[in-house]
Amino acid sequence: MDLDGVRTFVAIVDAGQFQAAADRLSITQQAVSKRLAALERTLGVQLLTRNARGVGLSVDGQALLPHARELLRAEDRALASVTPQRRPLRIDVINRRIASAVRVHAFYRQHPDLTLDVVALPDIDTDAAFEAVANGAVDATFRTVRNTKRLPRALRSAHVIDDAHQLLVGPRHTLADNDVIALAELQRHPVWMPGLPSTTDWGAYYAELATTFGLRIDVLGPNFGGEVLLAEISESADIATFVGEGSRYLWPAHYDLRRIPIVDPTPVYPMSIVWARDNPNVSLDALVTHLQTVHADHPVHNAWVPPRWAETL
Repeated sequence: MDLDGVRTFVAIVDAGQFQAAADRLSITQQAVSKRLAALERTLGVQLLTRNARGVGLSVDGQALLPHARELLRAEDRALASVTPQRRPLRIDVINRRIASAVRVHAFYRQHPDLTLDVVALPDIDTDAAFEAVANGAVDATFRTVRNTKRLPRALRSAHVIDDAHQLLVGPRHTLADNDVIALAELQRHPVWMPGLPSTTDWGAYYAELATTFGLRIDVLGPNFGGEVLLAEISESADIATFVGEGSRYLWPAHYDLRRIPIVDPTPVYPMSIVWARDNPNVSLDALVTHLQTVHADHPVHNAWVPPRWAETL
């Protein structure tokens, strides 16, 4: 169905006359008549009737009108979703459970009138995420900027998250009653992170963490998702995994899972928000400022990050 014809039909109904509709659409009255005639031919029905005051709706026109209006609203939504000047602020948080999503949600709660589109792009690498920002597919992404030379000149970054690690265990685990656990103590306790890809920034981080502190991080086995992992941890006396302090996980109360802070030192996963230098969205500026303020107000003491990463933060 031709949307120009639909738009013309709605304009005639709202204006009450062909000439008034033509003025609204900035086209000739003849063009209005042709568009309406083409739409009626497509549908095989007469949509309007002429009367002394102008035009009125036929029975078929009455049936079509609400759907025609909805088609035009859908067109507006579709255009807004891909037009940078009109669409919502679009932020890639990587995963809706982790600290980046939690921080953006906190910002949104302070600005409920903000039009926000939160997306998660976990399966693209850092360079692809930077490209998504550069070409306007997203307004910003959260990534680890291990090397500022990897950042295209058109982009900016700000270090805004240091997500402190915790050990997640079930009630039967030997560490379940600990208030905290020293990182060195984990040498005696394997950590399970099934399916962790070695080629990602996450994979590189945990590989260096394991090497530096003599930890055993088991990445073997398929990743069946967070729900399955939580269920298995709840039933095990020796399975544990890492979670970020700022991450958000929900589980049934009978799982009785424990989140134990890791200290001496505390491993933190650093994340930066990356955005285009020429992005004019004022809401993006407000978000970056909010994230920087929260980060400054919540320092992690005695934190560890891979030394080479720390040089770029």
